[in-house]
Amino acid sequence: MLARIAIVHGWSDDSKSFRDLKVFLQGNGFQTVPIWLADYVSLDDDVRIEDVAKRMQVVVNELLTSGALSKPFDLIVHSTGGLVAREWVATYYPDGRGCPVKRIIMLAPANFGSRLAALGKSMIGRLAKGWNNWLQSGEQMLKALELASPYQWKLARRDLLDPTGSGAGGPYGHGKIWPFVIVGSRAYASGLRTIANEDGSDGTVRVSAANLNAVGMTVDFASNPDNPVVSPWSSRVTAPQIPCAVLPDRDHGLVVHPDANVKADPATTRRLGELVLQALACDTDATYDRIATAWGAISEDTASLAGDAVRRSAMFQDPRPGPETFHQYMQFFVYARDDHGQPVNDFFLEFFAPETRGDQDAVYFHAEVLEHVHTNTVAPSHRCLYIDRTDLLENFYQHVIAPEKKKLAVSVSAAPIGPNVRYFDKTKEGARGHVIMHEQDPVRRAMLDARLHRNSTHLVELILPRQPIDKVFRLS
Repeated sequence: MLARIAIVHGWSDDSKSFRDLKVFLQGNGFQTVPIWLADYVSLDDDVRIEDVAKRMQVVVNELLTSGALSKPFDLIVHSTGGLVAREWVATYYPDGRGCPVKRIIMLAPANFGSRLAALGKSMIGRLAKGWNNWLQSGEQMLKALELASPYQWKLARRDLLDPTGSGAGGPYGHGKIWPFVIVGSRAYASGLRTIANEDGSDGTVRVSAANLNAVGMTVDFASNPDNPVVSPWSSRVTAPQIPCAVLPDRDHGLVVHPDANVKADPATTRRLGELVLQALACDTDATYDRIATAWGAISEDTASLAGDAVRRSAMFQDPRPGPETFHQYMQFFVYARDDHGQPVNDFFLEFFAPETRGDQDAVYFHAEVLEHVHTNTVAPSHRCLYIDRTDLLENFYQHVIAPEKKKLAVSVSAAPIGPNVRYFDKTKEGARGHVIMHEQDPVRRAMLDARLHRNSTHLVELILPRQPIDKVFRLS
């Protein structure tokens, strides 16, 4: 018997946007399956994602008790709906056991935020989205959605990553809940929404922010400023990979319309619907792993369009996307704190190639490879760095630095707290530490704990040594 389906929308949206998806499902053998279209408040300033998840649990239990909904059912979520679903799962089914949902299909989920959220919190956002809602635009929702938000940091450590090494599992993977991620890499072609366009995104959500295959690490400068200890976090996911497919022809709006008439190759146009049906038909852990491998190949095929101008020209009419649209990017979500556990709000990160003379490497990286830096407006100790991984490998390593010196390092410096306390070296205001983040030599790279994963978010906790000067305490 086919499982029932519930569809959950995103910020500033409602269930009406999913009529086409419902018709598509009914036209592919789901005619007799109840398809629930959820609605929740997302534009009132007092509502948080946790509130929606709490209310969702009440509604689901009521429907299960009445028999209107039965186990298992499937969730299809869009955009912010991904965070709502993850919060609901992490709060009420943290180990995945007993959850009434088996499959969660995420369409362009904002799992690690959206650059658009900062605009939504501004007066422009309140006028655009809150003109008929007393100028409310969902402030609490947007705080959670903002790039590098403390909410995303805490949620990822609850359901995806374990920084303690305790071995505690999470809700996703083999024998548990199967999540699937589908996201586009084509930005909006026209209209006001193009304000938020950037390469490697669907106009609202970055590919690397949608992907649930995140990694984490702690870089501890307090233990040894000259040779910091890098401790990788373990994964809570009991599967090698969570399936993630990057489609070349979908923006944030078109990703919920499987039969949409987009201007691209017909085979690519049909692929969205095929992937949704494939995910809904997944019935074993082995099938789940095969889907992850197949979807990874789809993502690589999308990335290959960056270097195939002929194919790109044949697939897309005006406006034709440039190669950077299909580059593979990474997000670094950095949280800096001192060795007392207190946040460090004023710090600077610089990427460079060690052993390279001059400043050409750092200048090129920060001008061409580092695409965007966002300091979280609620918690300045949290930063999001958006890096063009394709440009790093194909240009920075190939043309900017010497072939035998293909390394990437990052240094961190922090402003003194005051006249009595500094970071790193207590005698120098500009003191800093650095760590090797990546190396192309295959043997030495294998020894590094830190890796640069394509289309992924990297959570990095920096621990900086807090150093009081001598006069803070002395014996005479």
